[in-house]
Amino acid sequence: MSERVVPPAARRRRRPTKQGVVLSEKLIVETALRLIEEHGADALSVRRLGRALGADPSSLYRYFRHTDDLMLAIADELIGRTMSIWRPTGDWCADLRDLGLRMHAGALAHPRAAVLSSYRVTGRVHEIQAVETALGVLRDAGFPDAEAVRIYHAFVDQALAFGALDSANVSLPRPAREAEAEIWRATYARLPADTHPHIAATARHLVASMRGSAYPAALDLLLTAAATRLSEIRAAADG
Repeated sequence: MSERVVPPAARRRRRPTKQGVVLSEKLIVETALRLIEEHGADALSVRRLGRALGADPSSLYRYFRHTDDLMLAIADELIGRTMSIWRPTGDWCADLRDLGLRMHAGALAHPRAAVLSSYRVTGRVHEIQAVETALGVLRDAGFPDAEAVRIYHAFVDQALAFGALDSANVSLPRPAREAEAEIWRATYARLPADTHPHIAATARHLVASMRGSAYPAALDLLLTAAATRLSEIRAAADG
């Protein structure tokens, strides 16, 4: 899609497409997301998307100005899907852990889209809701505003980074993934102790751990550090 602005009032099309489908932003986003997951980033073209929708490609400009505008909508859709299944309990640490794990799982459910959208800031409704909610969890826990933002920043960037990293791995062809996983057993686990004492000493743990994602462990480390910081803040307030 190239830059081509259509006034908001003129964007909605109520007539059905050639396939009898009435276009909407939601339908376009869901179709684009499916195409990306099935065919990769190159599938996100106005021509291919129009064909999948059974619509004239030019009609898509009623909803999105260009491909990047659509990409932001896809990123926001992924955020919205995560937020729709997350329910806070009032335990800030447990709630953020659950949210982080759901964000990571959501990325792995749509790995190709997650790789493309993990570094984007959408400014759209679902992202705004997520930022507001996460900051509320931290502020309600007792973090001062500056600390709440600092921890939120680390939390969300960690989740997005691991989501992109692990999604990129999941997107590799299966033989490539299996070959990389096998390196830990076939290469690292066989290094001799006289030349690589630390690898040799921890080899069985490397084989067991390095094939999976480090995100749960990294998330726990971050939340433990945040809890320690909150204890310090409370102690300073009491003192």
